[in-house]
Amino acid sequence: MNRLLVAAGFLVIGILIVVILSAVLPSGLAKVLLDLGGPTYPYSVQNLMWLIFSIGLGELLLRFRAAHIERKELYHRYLPEDDSTVLVKQALPAIYKKVSLAEKSAERFLPSLIKRIISVFQTTNSVENASAVLNSSIELRNQDLELSYSMIRYVMWVIPTLGFIGTVVGIALALNFAGEPGRSQDPNLLSDLTLRLAVAFNTTLLALIMAAILVLLMHIVQSMEEGIITRCGHYCLDNLVNRLYKAEP
Repeated sequence: MNRLLVAAGFLVIGILIVVILSAVLPSGLAKVLLDLGGPTYPYSVQNLMWLIFSIGLGELLLRFRAAHIERKELYHRYLPEDDSTVLVKQALPAIYKKVSLAEKSAERFLPSLIKRIISVFQTTNSVENASAVLNSSIELRNQDLELSYSMIRYVMWVIPTLGFIGTVVGIALALNFAGEPGRSQDPNLLSDLTLRLAVAFNTTLLALIMAAILVLLMHIVQSMEEGIITRCGHYCLDNLVNRLYKAEP
């Protein structure tokens, strides 16, 4: 699934969320979540955060979908799973062919890992080399996984940053309002200033809530992906590497 298409789709979803919330929320809550009625609405910091939050959800959906696809590979029974089979060198080409014929085997981790281990053993006739390839492949996969979360980590950084910017700008506008000529004589100055300051802090509150949700979802999805990589490693270790039989010359 193309990441740009997903991002564009969730950007549209973010716009729809803003439109729906502005229509159904009570005015007080809409003021907090959207800055509805503010001087810059609909171009408020809150609305921008909703759009970026939606893009972050799209990124996590992609990661979840990728994890789900990789998990299904574990149920294809590429390798013998009984307690007695020993894999000699002559039996490996049939397994390699079976894995190669699987759908998108070159793109998915478990089929690629099996083929890599078989290729090394066929070339070197060394169980130690096959085990080393297993370990290094898992390590590299975990590094790739860590890099794949760079975009969502940026989203989780930029949302609180926008929240703080919105708060600073809101405080500046509130103080500018209070400093207008003749404003000090206004009996409603304190209540108006307090209301404007409260609105200014809403952006930070909303940003922290959004970031907390994204962090929770990211840890859930990342733990799921890391668990699948570990399961693939155990699967290959138990059903391939530990079954390899090195024939004596």
